Amino acid sequence: MVVSAVGFALAAFVITTGIAAALLRDSLSAIIVFAAYSLGMALFYTLLLAPDVGLTEAAIGAGVTTILLLLTIAKTTRPRREELFERIHWPAAVVCAGLAAVMVAFTVTQIPVANFAGDPTPVTGEAGTFGERVTGHYLAETYADTGVQNAVTAVLAAYRGFDTFGEAVVVFAAGVALLVVLRREEFA
Repeated sequence: MVVSAVGFALAAFVITTGIAAALLRDSLSAIIVFAAYSLGMALFYTLLLAPDVGLTEAAIGAGVTTILLLLTIAKTTRPRREELFERIHWPAAVVCAGLAAVMVAFTVTQIPVANFAGDPTPVTGEAGTFGERVTGHYLAETYADTGVQNAVTAVLAAYRGFDTFGEAVVVFAAGVALLVVLRREEFA
């Protein structure tokens, strides 16, 4: 990703909305800010060249989750205006922010550097851009590794099987929670 003013502005927007969603006490305001956060993350994923993740975040995070949360609070009361924000416990906030910064710094140092000089990569041993070599490896070796002819299906079901399973569990849990909430409304 090319570092740009748009990237920095989007990162600032996501961080600001994330903090605001965590600090707001008014449920409706928090849900609206959380929807903006999810939309910002969807744009951020797209900027990071992960449009599939961005589309999922937009659909689930900004769309379905927002609707479910709005339906859930439809019968709740709003707090008084002076109670809109939580009080910040600064020592805990500083410790949490420090731990998050250390984790991000450690994670960033572990990301492999894309090799644009044409040197061989550990994935294929071929020259070319990093993305071309990885894509070429999956396209060439998918059937031999997995026995599945469709490369996209093989990546989702075999190479990223646990990730896909985790996503399916989250969607299933959300569906069950929705049914529980709707069932409770029926008897209320």
